[in-house]
Amino acid sequence: MLQSLTIKNIVLIESLSIDFESDFNALTGETGAGKSILLDSLGLALGRRAELSLIRHGTDQGSVSASFFLPANHSVMAVLKEHEIEADQNLLLRRTLSADGRSRAFINDQPVSIALLKDVGFLLVEIHGQFDTHGFMDMKTHRVMLDGYAGIDVAGLRGKWNAWKSADKELESARAQIEKARADDKYLRQALSDLDALAPQVGEEETLATLRARLMKREQVIEALNVTQGTLDEAETLVGNAQRSLSCLDEGDAALTEALERVSVEMQEVFTQMRNVSHDYEHSEFSLEEIDDRLFSLRGQARKHDCTVDELPQMRETLAERLNMIEAQDDILIALTKKAQDTKEFYIGAAQKCRDMRLKTASKLDKLVALELPPLKLEKARFVTKVEALDCESEWGPYGMDRVMFVVATNPGAEPGPLNKIASGGELARFILALKVVMAEVGAAGTLIFDEVDTGIGGSTAAAVGARLATLSQSRQILVVTHAPQVAAKASQHFIVMKSGQDDVRTTIIPLSEMDARQEEIARMLSGAEITLEARAAADKLLEKTGT
Repeated sequence: MLQSLTIKNIVLIESLSIDFESDFNALTGETGAGKSILLDSLGLALGRRAELSLIRHGTDQGSVSASFFLPANHSVMAVLKEHEIEADQNLLLRRTLSADGRSRAFINDQPVSIALLKDVGFLLVEIHGQFDTHGFMDMKTHRVMLDGYAGIDVAGLRGKWNAWKSADKELESARAQIEKARADDKYLRQALSDLDALAPQVGEEETLATLRARLMKREQVIEALNVTQGTLDEAETLVGNAQRSLSCLDEGDAALTEALERVSVEMQEVFTQMRNVSHDYEHSEFSLEEIDDRLFSLRGQARKHDCTVDELPQMRETLAERLNMIEAQDDILIALTKKAQDTKEFYIGAAQKCRDMRLKTASKLDKLVALELPPLKLEKARFVTKVEALDCESEWGPYGMDRVMFVVATNPGAEPGPLNKIASGGELARFILALKVVMAEVGAAGTLIFDEVDTGIGGSTAAAVGARLATLSQSRQILVVTHAPQVAAKASQHFIVMKSGQDDVRTTIIPLSEMDARQEEIARMLSGAEITLEARAAADKLLEKTGT
């Protein structure tokens, strides 16, 4: 409930603090006294649009604070917890508006966005009037009211919707990935085939480069070997001649002949190595052209796969793994398709149950609202809750497969139509009042404000409106701005809005705690500027009837 409202420098209000009762509060006053300022001020605290014209003339800043006391399980608590705002059952909303156009919002003195303030305010207070129906023209509001009255598990339905949409998204993502993989399939298979045919080996590039370098100087090496062979042949002949010449040496001089023998042996080793080198060059496994082709192929594959030649064997394994994964995707796709279909069926089943509940509750609601209309001077009107199935899947949503709309007909025989096209401002407010009386136990907002719901009515009809508001105040806090004495007399707390001053005009709001003061205000409402004895007597009777 709204405990108090503190206003500073807003339009004609310099400084004002009001405490409210938990049940039925009425505000009255002469036309132009400033009753709308109170609602505009409260609207600021609830996150509504701020206009610079609201700041009191000659001041730099205006502010409004609204204090609430809430049940511990109020839905606002979850919102505050989500935004890491500490809160107990006492909640303070505050809004400041500066002359430079800046507007700031606070919840329990913690700075918050205007959007969050508005979301919280929506859960605390509903404002209904001729020109301000707090989103009542939005069909989503109609569905929310009907679902709340029916006790539909909207959160559960939304969960099934989210599960379906999530499964759908997962399936589409998998399909896109598989499509891309399949588009790459031909490339991967060809790339793997090319590498298999090439059969690259780690270290092969270095080996081939070394061999290529040797082969490029083969002619030079073979010629050098031939020259060396000829020279060594001559040397071998000379060594042989020397050995024969020294054959006459005694055994004591054998060391010299042994040395020549060793020279001969070493020369034979040189001949052997030269023949091996010559054979390698002359009988290589690869020709220079073949080596160049091999290196070209290896390096081309390395460039293609953006790796080194030595990394090609590992690249081959990677390509093989990707192909294996593509082949496994079919099983994944089958599983995801089943998941999407199952979650869709779960959603449809839950949505159809919601539809059944909506249709059943709509019939009940229409009958109960019909009983409330005659006393509100809407005896010829008809209220209908339309629940239409949405046949197009693209129109389904987290709240089901239905369109819910409240329609009315104000004349007999007329076809019911949208509220905003059929009902006038005063009629709309009374339709809403009838709904609120029926749905007294439904809705998060504990405070309901009705702005001049009695417009265009009087007498017994106004008394009926007052009685309905009094009934509603048994389960909700009610604030009503009224010109009808029959409505004001039903209130448990009565405020009068007054304007005073000539050059410095100010609006004040005074609680009429004394019976005499309240009687005088109701008498004024009955007779106008000149209060007569008859008006006072009538006021006494109205107050007496309500037991105030």
